[in-house]
Amino acid sequence: MADTKREIERKFEFSKAKSARRGVPDLTGTAAIAAVSDQGTVDLDAVYYDTPDQRLAADGLTLRRRTGGADEGWHLKLPVSPGVRDEIGAALSDTVPPSLAALVRSRVRDAGLRPQVRLLSSRKVSHLLDASGALLAELSTDAVVAERGDTTAAWTEVEVELADGVDPELLDAVQETFRKAGLRVSDAPSKLARALAETDAEPPARPGAGGPGGTAGAHVLAYLTEQRDALVAQDPAVRRNLPDSVHQMRVATRRLRSAFKTYRKVLDREVTDPIGEELRWLAAELGVDRDQEVLMERLQAHLAELPRTLLTGPVRSRLRTWNTSRRSGSRRKALAALDSDRYVTLLNTLDALLDAPPLLDGAARSPEKVLPKAVLRDYARLATRIDGALALDEGRERDLALHEARKAAKRVRYAAESAVPELGKPAKHLAKAVKKVQTLLGDHQDSVVARDALRGLAAQATAAGEPAFTWGLLYGREEALAERRERELPDIWAKVSAPALRTALK
Repeated sequence: MADTKREIERKFEFSKAKSARRGVPDLTGTAAIAAVSDQGTVDLDAVYYDTPDQRLAADGLTLRRRTGGADEGWHLKLPVSPGVRDEIGAALSDTVPPSLAALVRSRVRDAGLRPQVRLLSSRKVSHLLDASGALLAELSTDAVVAERGDTTAAWTEVEVELADGVDPELLDAVQETFRKAGLRVSDAPSKLARALAETDAEPPARPGAGGPGGTAGAHVLAYLTEQRDALVAQDPAVRRNLPDSVHQMRVATRRLRSAFKTYRKVLDREVTDPIGEELRWLAAELGVDRDQEVLMERLQAHLAELPRTLLTGPVRSRLRTWNTSRRSGSRRKALAALDSDRYVTLLNTLDALLDAPPLLDGAARSPEKVLPKAVLRDYARLATRIDGALALDEGRERDLALHEARKAAKRVRYAAESAVPELGKPAKHLAKAVKKVQTLLGDHQDSVVARDALRGLAAQATAAGEPAFTWGLLYGREEALAERRERELPDIWAKVSAPALRTALK
């Protein structure tokens, strides 16, 4: 994959014909701008690609093939926040580069990409410089002609794009100068969005969640739609290996699975259970790399806490080698899952579920009646698992029981968080309280996994003729940490299980 850059820009248009005739005002003296350097004019020819039903445009993505200018080639722009996009480039070719096609697969799926709009732009470029001559931003004035079939549209727009590392407040100062000169911030977030609007081809509105408004069914479907959208949106981030992306994608799959079970009085589980199993598969495929990443961070942190005198043998290099061998195939495994037909089928099945949801009688009831009961059912399940785990003696069986309790705590937390829009603070307070239990049990489970890894590392070190002392020391520390978490659990659970937290939901 070629270059990626963070694009922070603001687009403007002339509010009146009179201001358009005056043109763009001189920005010299605006904020830190000490000079404006003319860079000439360039002609650009861009063809924008999308699915026939404009799935990319509907989500604010643009994919184009552009000739002319210093950066001709293919460009995919992914929205980050208002006015901020990541632009990913690839070399000029006749067809969509596979690297960019992969990044839009969660949206395109089997629909195919076709040319939708052609934009011809005559771009006048100026550089906005500070007192030392350093580039602050690029100012572009574009005379644009959009062509879609037999329909054309033309307009002029002004764009200011910040150079790397420049404070975004510069855009506010430019906007104020432009406002006084008769330019306003453009309503369209991109040239493509404006071209589609000007040629009467705006993407259709995304369908809302099915079911009558104000019902439990509408609430649950809105939540599921939110998680489906998060799953789709995280796909390109996972492919780009962005920080926390795998974790966030797994969270979306878990929230979907959890909601299917929590709201079994709203949605027919004969339909949702098979989808839940596919979500479990996806989370597992993604989890290999993420779990190893978390484990490595834990072992590195604990190793860093030891005095140098307790580091015997090449422990750091041994840890790096072990991690590299474990992760060498894990990322390929995650990407293979995202490239599979099974994954596309899962996404299509989720869409079909939301388009024609298998609603039960409970879906027609009010959220105030259905949601508290659903959350409290999950809480009762958690209480049973906590009590069962605490009744066991220390050892493998108790570790497994605490792990199951952790998963139950996560389900209660997700259920409570999903109910916050309807139930407000009581649901929020319960979610916050249960998160403490989940965090404690998560640390305990991470210790269990870490001890298994440390046993393996010690065995590898011994086989290589290296001292195993440090690995044994870390094992002992992990064992002590797990015991401490087990001692802390009864007190934390006593607070979380206070009746007042549950009574407030009813």
